[in-house]
Amino acid sequence: MDQPADAPAPARRGGNGRAGRVAYDLDAVLAVAVQAFNERGYDATSMGELAERLGTSKSAIYYHVSGKQELLRLALERALGNLERLLEEPDADATALDRLERVIRGAVRVLVDELPFVTLLLRLRGNTEIEREALARRREFDHAVARLVEEAVADGALRSDVDARTATRLLFGMVNSLVEWYRPGGGLTADQLADAVVAMAFEGLRA
Repeated sequence: MDQPADAPAPARRGGNGRAGRVAYDLDAVLAVAVQAFNERGYDATSMGELAERLGTSKSAIYYHVSGKQELLRLALERALGNLERLLEEPDADATALDRLERVIRGAVRVLVDELPFVTLLLRLRGNTEIEREALARRREFDHAVARLVEEAVADGALRSDVDARTATRLLFGMVNSLVEWYRPGGGLTADQLADAVVAMAFEGLRA
């Protein structure tokens, strides 16, 4: 099977390595694993299939990771870590609305930059401990954004007749829907997408 178009290029083994065998680094292994998890589901994907997709042996994958669970953990960390860092950026002088807009814009950029990884995060079912931990972190991220919405309402910057948790779900429903139709290399950049989401969320379609 083909590797993802954006996967890091493999290097040919030399020296004592088996002739023609391809040596992948961790980023390449992770990219192929996430593609397989998204296509087939985590539970249905075996280490043997990943080795087949990579054109290498299972032992070559085990050189980088302890197994399939670690690949899942690393993939989810790549999505969640980037989202959580949006809440850590210093903005002491910014209003709650400014911080909320920055987080929404940042979330769109994370989704665009890490599309396969965010797609995997959004499709979790909570079947494993790693998945349940990731879902708990995602809920905490949503709660932090909801607190920003509440602050913006208290400041009078947002309407008060919509529940903050509901508003947060609607905001991220719009952001998360991008995984269903956005394709890299299309006509929209990450910044243009972020502008559109922010305009829809805070200004609406009415002229």
